[in-house]
Amino acid sequence: MTEIEQAAELIADAAANGQPIVAFTGAGVSQESGVPTFHGSNGIWQKYDPGQVATFDGFLDDPALCWRFHEELRALCLRSRPNPAHLALAWIERALSTHAPTPVVTQNIDGLHRAAGSTRVLELHGSCHRMRCIECEFSSDEMPTQFGVLPPSCGECGALLRPDVVWFGEQLPSDAMAEAHRLAESAGVMLVIGTSATVQPAASLPVVALRQGAALIEVNPEQTPLTPMVDLSLQGPAGTTLPQLAEAVGTLLNSAPGE
Repeated sequence: MTEIEQAAELIADAAANGQPIVAFTGAGVSQESGVPTFHGSNGIWQKYDPGQVATFDGFLDDPALCWRFHEELRALCLRSRPNPAHLALAWIERALSTHAPTPVVTQNIDGLHRAAGSTRVLELHGSCHRMRCIECEFSSDEMPTQFGVLPPSCGECGALLRPDVVWFGEQLPSDAMAEAHRLAESAGVMLVIGTSATVQPAASLPVVALRQGAALIEVNPEQTPLTPMVDLSLQGPAGTTLPQLAEAVGTLLNSAPGE
C-alpha cells in the first residue's frame, strides 16, 4: 500500500466515524497559483519594506503607501486562480459532506480556498478582500475594483480604513484562534499542507490536534520541524499530491474527483 493510499484510509476511517478532517494550509499552497511567499526571492515583497506596509505603525506613517502595496497584492490575488491543491480540498469536502465536516484553517489571505469551492474556511490572518475601520466597528468584504482615492475613509465615522489582514506585531483575532483550537481538538485527521508550521501561535494547531489523538498527514515538498511528529509525510508539491490523495479517497468512496 502506498503512502497516498494509507493517507486516504486514515481520512476515510475518520470520516466514517464522523470525525472532522481538518486542513491546515500555508503559503506553499498558494505559491503554486503564483501568489508570492514572504521569503520568496522575487515578487511583490521584494519591492517594499515590510515595516512600512505590513505594520500598524507603518500604516499610520504613510497610509497611502500601505494601501498601494495592499492594492497591488489584492490585484495579484484576483488574477490568480485556484490550483489543483485548492480544487482537491474542495472536492474532498463535497465527497465527505454526508460523513464528516472538512473545514480549512488557512494562514493565507488570498481567498483561493473559497474561490475553489471550499465552504468552511477559517482565515486566521484575515483577507486581502476585506477592509475595516481603525476606529469604529465597520468592516466590509465589498471592496471596489479600484479605489478612487487612497487611503479610503470610513463612511460611518470618517476615520481611515485599513486592509482586514493581520500585520507584523499584531495578535491573531482571538475569536479566530479560539475556533481554530476547537477545530484542531475535534479533528480525526489533520492535513498540514504547504506550511513549515513554525510561526506561532498558528504553528501550535497541529500539536493541539496530535495531543487530542488526531492523525497528522503532512503535505510538503520538503521536511519540516513537524515531520518527525506526523503519521504520514507526503513529500511533494501540494498541487500534485492532493489530487492523488483525492483520487485515492474517491476510490474508497466509489466516487471520483470531478463528479
